[in-house]
Amino acid sequence: MHGFTLHNYFRSSTSFRVRVALNFKGIEYAYQSYHLRKGEQRSSAMLDLSPQGLVPVLELPDGRTLTQSMAIIEWIDETCPGPPLLPSDVYGRARVRSLAQMVACEIHPINNLRVLKELETSFGADSATVATWFRKWVDTTFVPLEKRLEAEELTGLFCHGDTPTMADICLSAQVINNKRFSVDMTQYPTIARIHERCMDLEAFNNAKPELQPDAE
Repeated sequence: MHGFTLHNYFRSSTSFRVRVALNFKGIEYAYQSYHLRKGEQRSSAMLDLSPQGLVPVLELPDGRTLTQSMAIIEWIDETCPGPPLLPSDVYGRARVRSLAQMVACEIHPINNLRVLKELETSFGADSATVATWFRKWVDTTFVPLEKRLEAEELTGLFCHGDTPTMADICLSAQVINNKRFSVDMTQYPTIARIHERCMDLEAFNNAKPELQPDAE
């Protein structure tokens, strides 16, 4: 498949998710960067693609666009089914979505750049306070996530069995983001183990922020 453009930012964890999915499926794409800290996502060009002015946006060969990383990943999985990012059985798909959404719906919305900047500008939070906020909400979800992954029989080499799924993509994106805020990962040995195995894979490793064209 050719002719795709990914509108994203190297440090964005949601952009990382889509980069992994595209890499995993072997889908080539053009890389278009928007510097979030400089507000480039609010440019007229970006707002024409996505009225929310958020990355990532996947522009399809026919000019249509997809937004929201989880929806993009599922579209990729449905249109390019092998290798799959969701299990073939109904329960398995529900479990993978549940694990993925613990990160995507519980951690990311209150720890994304917009929220962290608002803490600084509207409430006078300094960098140490912002980091404390970030770690608090990671830990609030990582504690039960670690318990689930450690205890549930369907956990294997990865979050669900022995092949990567959408849950692993979300997990690794969050772990990478955690490093910037000094989250203590020794509390989460199962999460750390799965993340390390993910990063041994080319699809994950090549999506790392520091390897992107716009990396600072």
